[in-house]
Amino acid sequence: MTHRCKKSSGLWKIVVWDEPFFQGKKHEFTTDCYSTPEHGFSTVRSCRIESGAWAGFEHCGFQGQQFVLERGEYPCWEAWSGSNAYHVERMCSFRPIACADHGRSRLMLFEEENFQGKRAEMSDDCPSLPALGWGSSTVGSFLVRSGAWVCSQYPGYRGFQYLLESDCPAGEYKHVREWGSHAQTGQVQSIRRVQQ
Repeated sequence: MTHRCKKSSGLWKIVVWDEPFFQGKKHEFTTDCYSTPEHGFSTVRSCRIESGAWAGFEHCGFQGQQFVLERGEYPCWEAWSGSNAYHVERMCSFRPIACADHGRSRLMLFEEENFQGKRAEMSDDCPSLPALGWGSSTVGSFLVRSGAWVCSQYPGYRGFQYLLESDCPAGEYKHVREWGSHAQTGQVQSIRRVQQ
């Protein structure tokens, strides 16, 4: 599924290189890149986010492991995937995160699929859901009221990342399989807002 920007593309800029440490072929983007090979890159090996927040993906077509890229430099693949459950040495597609609104983000999480069971509402980052009192190591569904959120498999924002956005698909994530093409478990133990 392609997620298109809902705002002016002038708000986003990413510079990518095909070699680590900002070496080799360079290209700037201000909108989606569905496939880096279409732009002459087999993969991205380093990048710099100059404005906006971006979602990077392991495979072309916004598929595979997800990476949230906020303003700053990522000199090698460890910089964006170092804390994930498995190391991903490639990023072959990326897109702006249009709905990131760090100051006004709201999220509801539910213990079971289809917005059932125990629920909680969040408007701030949470490095550990268990420490907050969430009794389960899993979450069944999410309703993103506003902003964009990164859910992580383990406390301290470690493990697989799942990007949840209020504008895609209408902020409703009823099942684990809607969190991304790589989602295989409902284990979520930390959540934070995406910074624009």
